[in-house]
Amino acid sequence: MQSERIRKLSEARAAAFTQARAVLDSVADPAAALTAEDQKRYDDLMAEYDRLAESITAEERAVRAASDLAGIRPEPAAATPPSTSPQRAARNTPEYRAEFRRYLATGEQRALQMDVDASGGFAVAPQVFVDALIKFADNLVFVRQRATKYRVPNGASLGVPTLSADPADADWTAELAIGGEDSTMAFGKREFRPYPLAKLLKVSNKLIRAAGQLPTIDSDDSPDLGGGGIDGLVADRLAYKFAVAQEKGFMTGTGALQPLGLFTASADGISTGRDVACASQTVIAADDLINTKYFLKPQYWGKAAWAFHRDAIKQVRKLKDSNGQYVWSPGGIGQASLAQGAPDTILDLPFFASEYVPNTFTTGLYTGLLGDFSYYWIADALDMTVQRLVELYAATNQTGFIGRMELDGMPVLEEAFARVKMA
Repeated sequence: MQSERIRKLSEARAAAFTQARAVLDSVADPAAALTAEDQKRYDDLMAEYDRLAESITAEERAVRAASDLAGIRPEPAAATPPSTSPQRAARNTPEYRAEFRRYLATGEQRALQMDVDASGGFAVAPQVFVDALIKFADNLVFVRQRATKYRVPNGASLGVPTLSADPADADWTAELAIGGEDSTMAFGKREFRPYPLAKLLKVSNKLIRAAGQLPTIDSDDSPDLGGGGIDGLVADRLAYKFAVAQEKGFMTGTGALQPLGLFTASADGISTGRDVACASQTVIAADDLINTKYFLKPQYWGKAAWAFHRDAIKQVRKLKDSNGQYVWSPGGIGQASLAQGAPDTILDLPFFASEYVPNTFTTGLYTGLLGDFSYYWIADALDMTVQRLVELYAATNQTGFIGRMELDGMPVLEEAFARVKMA
């Protein structure tokens, strides 16, 4: 159920949009530019629209967080079933989590040591800590939210069978005939090999002491991350840094010791055959977006979404098609939309804004994409580790925490995507 605050924010957002749209509609000639005064008025109103949208998103996250702390857990994704191995089950206990918190704060290993050199300070993160990091990354990286995710529990890589050559269509034939023989069907394999991703955080020892008592486990075994204690601080900052690195990799990664990005032309991912060239070298037009949408098969529209940088969205908001209809439509306009939490759309399909989508509007460069992101696959290594460094930074009165994980990702079906490319 939406909170009263979310409802009021949505109404204010709708009012800002209505006023901004009125500024655009006040121009008699759609091809004419706005006056400097009207342009400033429009930009101010859309800035207010965006600010309110961010407030709504933050409020919705707070509601979800409150539900989590109340013991309400989302069902795990079907593609990433939790492991039931004895080691993981042993780590998913209140006792183990308490020992892990004590280790992060004091370096005391006790029951945390699992086949590791006692002097190394190396510990496998408990199940709750790993889940918290994955959840935070999902909130910050939109590709991970919509991608298909797999874990690599044992092998060094994940092999995925592919249909590299389809047989010809069936033949119309006589009752006792079998049709023409076809030997063109062939299979291939995609291989995902999780690559290391690491980040070092240095924390003042004074801050560690000031963090106070280590967080306790609630009666319902809910994790107490972010509510105090050094593990909450480490989890939050590592999550942010890991999320940013993943966002860049999923968008523009080269595929060499990192994920293969959506905006990287490659025969292993999305080739140049899925590019839709704009008419202009510097500006996205309404017809360019229409051409991109209809370059994608309708079978993918049900789960498809656009990905743009905010600079591109700023352009798209002002575009009209040949019938004078805006290609961008805001969600939350009208009581029915407010109740349903409707998203903003471009040509009736939702979109995401990412700072890591390319935004240089120059000849031959990518500036956007439309696709079904469930065909971007991510292979996650099973465990995440945290290493505590005490002596290395003793001279500066700091303690280091190194977070490590391994993952790989790539588009697995290029026809599920269409890229916007400047002429």
